[in-house]
Amino acid sequence: MLVKEIISVEEAVSKINKGDSVMVGGFIGCGTPDSLLGGLKEVGTDDLTLICNDSGILDPENPTGLPALIVNKQFSKMLVSHIGTNPETGRQMNAGETDVQLIPQGTLVERIRSAGIGLGGFLTPTGLGTEVEEGKQVIDIDGIKYLLELPLRANVALIKAKVADKSGNLLYSKTARNFNPVMAMSADLVIVEAEELVEIGDIDPEHVVTPSIFVDYIVMSK
Repeated sequence: MLVKEIISVEEAVSKINKGDSVMVGGFIGCGTPDSLLGGLKEVGTDDLTLICNDSGILDPENPTGLPALIVNKQFSKMLVSHIGTNPETGRQMNAGETDVQLIPQGTLVERIRSAGIGLGGFLTPTGLGTEVEEGKQVIDIDGIKYLLELPLRANVALIKAKVADKSGNLLYSKTARNFNPVMAMSADLVIVEAEELVEIGDIDPEHVVTPSIFVDYIVMSK
């Protein structure tokens, strides 16, 4: 079985280019690859498109993780479902500094999953008659209207796992799993930040959540 390359945070973030779309795993900080995000802030790569459930919880006195990148204005566009815990995101949106697109949470994750499994899109009634509908195709099936939502893919996915083996098979910790597995399926380059590294075969195959085929590089959490 192929052994995946274990690289430093600095090497990992050097693979992210100006203008890239970047998926970031996590849910209000739970299951978020904070070491990778810290490294990305340090190098300052900008004009990025963020695809994430939310924009994190902002501590205005000491911004860290995803909020630190937002304060640093490294994202020119954000596709998220929730920004209420980060007032800076709302400020940038209202000031026209950042293009923030709010997407219903279920729609967001299903768009990502659709890209990962090769679907051309999916139908949902969520958002009908709201701003979510604007610019989208409405399809009538047996008298019921649905929005056609298209798959969402990224150049890079930064995800967080509890345990990785040396081939890249991943386990997650409880609800820290959240968006991470579907994002691993839906990006051209997948970098996982792992808390623990074990030998190949130490993870029961029945317990693997993300198979190694989806992982390109492994970084250890700091």
